[in-house]
Amino acid sequence: MATAATYLLLFSLVLLLTSPLVAASSSTPVAAVEQPEELLQRFKASLKDPSDALSTWSPSTPYCNWSHVTCTGGGAVGLSLQGLGLSGDIAAEPLCRVPGLAALSLASNTFNQTIPLQLSRCTSLVSLNLSSAAFWGPLPEQLAMLPSLTSLDLSGNDIEGQVPPGLAALRGLEVLDLGGNRLSGVLHPALFGNLTGLHFLDLSKNQFLESELPPELGEMGGLRWLFLQGSGFTGAIPETLLQLEQLEVLDLSMNSLTGALPPAFGHKFRKLLSLDLSQNDFSGPFPKEIDKCVMLQRFQVQGNGFTGELPAGLWSLPDLRMIRAENNRFSGRLPELSTEASRLEQVQVDNNSFSGEIPHSIGLVRTMYRFSASLNQLNGSLPDSLCDSPAMSIINVSLNSLSGAIPEFRRCKRLVSLSLSGNALTGPIPASLGGLPVLTYIDVSSNSLTGGIPAELQNLKLALLNVSNNQLTGRVPPSLVSGALPAVFLEGNPGLCGPGLPNDCDAPLRKHQGLALAATVASFVTGVMLLALGAFAVCRRLHGVSSSPSPWMLVLFYPIKLTGDELLAALRDKNVIGRGALGSVYLIELQDGQNIAVKRLISSGKPTFRALKNEMKLLAKIRHKNIAKMLGFCYSEGEVCIIYEYLQMGSLQDLICAPKFTVGWNDRLRIALGIAQGLVYIHHDYTPRLLHRDLKSSNVLLGDDFEPKVTGFAIDRAVGEKAYLASLASDLNYRCYIAPELNCTKKPTHLMDVYSFGVILLELITGKPAEQPASDDSVDIVRWVRRRINVTDGAAQILDPAISRTAQQGMQAALELALRCTSVMPDRRPAMDEVVWSLQLLYSPQTPPSTGVALEP
Repeated sequence: MATAATYLLLFSLVLLLTSPLVAASSSTPVAAVEQPEELLQRFKASLKDPSDALSTWSPSTPYCNWSHVTCTGGGAVGLSLQGLGLSGDIAAEPLCRVPGLAALSLASNTFNQTIPLQLSRCTSLVSLNLSSAAFWGPLPEQLAMLPSLTSLDLSGNDIEGQVPPGLAALRGLEVLDLGGNRLSGVLHPALFGNLTGLHFLDLSKNQFLESELPPELGEMGGLRWLFLQGSGFTGAIPETLLQLEQLEVLDLSMNSLTGALPPAFGHKFRKLLSLDLSQNDFSGPFPKEIDKCVMLQRFQVQGNGFTGELPAGLWSLPDLRMIRAENNRFSGRLPELSTEASRLEQVQVDNNSFSGEIPHSIGLVRTMYRFSASLNQLNGSLPDSLCDSPAMSIINVSLNSLSGAIPEFRRCKRLVSLSLSGNALTGPIPASLGGLPVLTYIDVSSNSLTGGIPAELQNLKLALLNVSNNQLTGRVPPSLVSGALPAVFLEGNPGLCGPGLPNDCDAPLRKHQGLALAATVASFVTGVMLLALGAFAVCRRLHGVSSSPSPWMLVLFYPIKLTGDELLAALRDKNVIGRGALGSVYLIELQDGQNIAVKRLISSGKPTFRALKNEMKLLAKIRHKNIAKMLGFCYSEGEVCIIYEYLQMGSLQDLICAPKFTVGWNDRLRIALGIAQGLVYIHHDYTPRLLHRDLKSSNVLLGDDFEPKVTGFAIDRAVGEKAYLASLASDLNYRCYIAPELNCTKKPTHLMDVYSFGVILLELITGKPAEQPASDDSVDIVRWVRRRINVTDGAAQILDPAISRTAQQGMQAALELALRCTSVMPDRRPAMDEVVWSLQLLYSPQTPPSTGVALEP
């Protein structure tokens, strides 16, 4: 009883002591719990939403009914805000308090900030996607505090520094994508030893990494996709990599990996679909165990030092679509293929030491569209069936020891490019080539071909015809020497005759010389009379007695101090800074010291003043940091003067043609990226969408820090389509910038601008002007580069030697992009927004990105 009384007394005492607290707490109002709608509204308030994509986020509507918000029956919430043009400072604190927030995507926006550390409070997150959203700065180790995270995508940003070892705490992670950033340093082994649940790992395009391939990679037994390309990895492939039996994609390309492959490489990769080891320094024979990869579709090992034969079992893999083994030291014979079972689409084995005959089965594989085996030791004759595949588009067997006649190739209905140069072929050029509907490139130079050039070739829309250094005779078909084709090579055939050639076909037959002389005299007299009349008309105009004056009308879109009389008075030869087929460009200094550029154009279309003013207004409204401002125009019947802003550094052409082109690689990339961003704006973002149609290095002006501004855009709108096309036909200096399909298509496309951009990118990579790339017989820089790309150390000959060797890896990547942009087939060129993305991965700005957007006020 005493014990019970004691407990009762103590309980009463505690109750007495705590009663004031209870009373106090009961008298204090309980803080209201914020509802999900309120939390999301606070998050929205921190964002800039120019397109009003989140307009449905209203407190009066349940948040599960809002756009870009998904709710599941289990209470999980997903927020998908990718690609909405959002920016601003992300308010992560209210966002992370939304109950059940499981998925968050802010990808493809322009936040331009560091990754918010408060995102580590979103502890219920299963998936976090911040890719391509302009994040920069270090990768926060605090993200390791998200215990439920299974997918983390930070790719395509400017995240720098080391990968924090603390991320190894995310043991449930299945997807880790850090590709396309600026990560550096050595990768910590714990990242791979602990993240054993990963299915997808992407560390590609982080060129500042300085690491060997960690042996711990082999502990990720469930890994199915491994992307490590272009990230500076060195050393040999560890044996432990062979333990990844679930691999479907393995990409180790564009690194500095060395040595021989592990002997059993491929033995356990039974699920492998794609293998890319290209652009490394591997050596030795390729392991025969690759034939165990029974599901393999893509085999890419180009740009290494592999020796010996390509494994015979590789060629018979049932699903194989691509073999790329160019630029190695492989030898032996190319095997015959099973024409019924093979699904091969392209075989590229250029620049090796393969010998023997071309397999007769190559052209019988119905899916084969590209066979390229140049610069080998192949011999024998060309198989009659080489082009029997209904898909065959590209054949290149140049620089071998092939002999015999060129087959008729009548079945090559999709053949675009035929390269047979540098062999010992004999006989005539088949007339049947003229019946192939899409044949665009023909190169049969440096053989022993005889006979004439078939007139049927005039039926083709050719971009290149090279028959030089053969034994051809007779008259050259007229349209092939009329100047209408971008590239025709006839030299080295003494028996050919025609206009512009040393031999005049009609010289032995020329008669009536007296009549011709009389006609010449009459023409001379007529010319003198016309000159006299012209001089008389000029004098009348100068003295103000012209009977039909053509007034000039000046329209300015910006407040510049200029009158029409001042403009016309300044259009003198001493002020000319550039000439083109459509007219000249003048540099004019105004009274206030400002410089402007004036492009004077001859307009055969003769548009009305009202129509021209509407067109010029459209172009003057363009606002982008990489597009030069159109300040105004001056109009007279048959002539238009367009006024642009002028930059003191001049044009990109001036820079490239200077005695010493010493601009560093990063600045060259800045120029290329700016041009590409300007084109993306007029192609995709401006309304109405525009094409440039005259892109060349002389139409790129340079500002401070090599910020480029594209000028000369949409000139066809001012002069008319007819005058524009006529100018291209006569402008020989700049024909190299023109896409080859221009002559065979009725409607211009944005991919033509992509081709022109690719030419400029080649200028920046090589340091050579496009119209004078070398002292050899190349007609343009595209051809010059393609001739060297498949020869030994070809890339070393192409890259500008003035650039440091440390930049060569990035230059190689840019070269591959430029070659894609200048592809003869338009559908294989990337769009400009893809080009921008590719260049952003290569460009390394010295300072964090600015907070400004691309558009100008």
